[in-house]
Amino acid sequence: MDVRDHNRKAWDQCVAEGNRWTLPVSREEVDRARQGDFEILLTPTRPVPADWLPDLKGMRTLCLAAAGGQQAPLLAAAGALVTVFDNSPGQLAQDRLVAERDGLSLKLVEGDMADLSELGDGSFDLIVHPCANAFVPEVQPVWNECFRVLRPGGELLAGFTNPLRYLFDLERMEQGELEVRNAIPYSDLQHLSAAFLQKMIDAGEALEFGHSLEDQIGGQLQAGFVLSGMYEDRYPEQDEDPLSRFVDTFIATRAVKPERH
Repeated sequence: MDVRDHNRKAWDQCVAEGNRWTLPVSREEVDRARQGDFEILLTPTRPVPADWLPDLKGMRTLCLAAAGGQQAPLLAAAGALVTVFDNSPGQLAQDRLVAERDGLSLKLVEGDMADLSELGDGSFDLIVHPCANAFVPEVQPVWNECFRVLRPGGELLAGFTNPLRYLFDLERMEQGELEVRNAIPYSDLQHLSAAFLQKMIDAGEALEFGHSLEDQIGGQLQAGFVLSGMYEDRYPEQDEDPLSRFVDTFIATRAVKPERH
């Protein structure tokens, strides 16, 4: 099946249903960001450390697979020159809504995060890439493209899912039980039962892929990045996620494209 097309429609449906990752920031949050008071997320709950963010004034910033009217408007309000690149027209519409509401300048581009060919080499100073690469089958092309479109000395701030989350049987985990069943790397297409997979497809749920840490972290190194920071995160307690009671299952990294490579 065409995973990109399915996941595009799934995220458009998330917008229609008011999924929390599709809800735009408020006018008040944008006003505070104009004064330098804001936080952005790469993972479910833990804000990006302030010292990970450079001076954003005039900073050419790519919000990669990061539409939804959340990170991009705040970065633009803080002075960044923001391009939002996302697979979902519905998500991009949320950024457009905030930009028109609050007088922000955002460039919106629909496309595949693994193919940034319409963006020039070295055309960005900063990339903000929240948890999203679980929705593509291969992650190395994403890191390679991030490296290409960043200028030397540019930064990549990325969030992603720890693959240990995908070890557990999804059907049982939805019932609050933890049963190790799957191998890593993981694919909904290969590891779910045919009946449960069809149920997800019929419901319009996005399909996910659990990339190994070698692909997630080692993949950034292979692309040429130098890692300079990381932290872990988990779902909030109110989500009643059974795995988050025991361990963090999300990782954020800060990586730099060397001045010479």
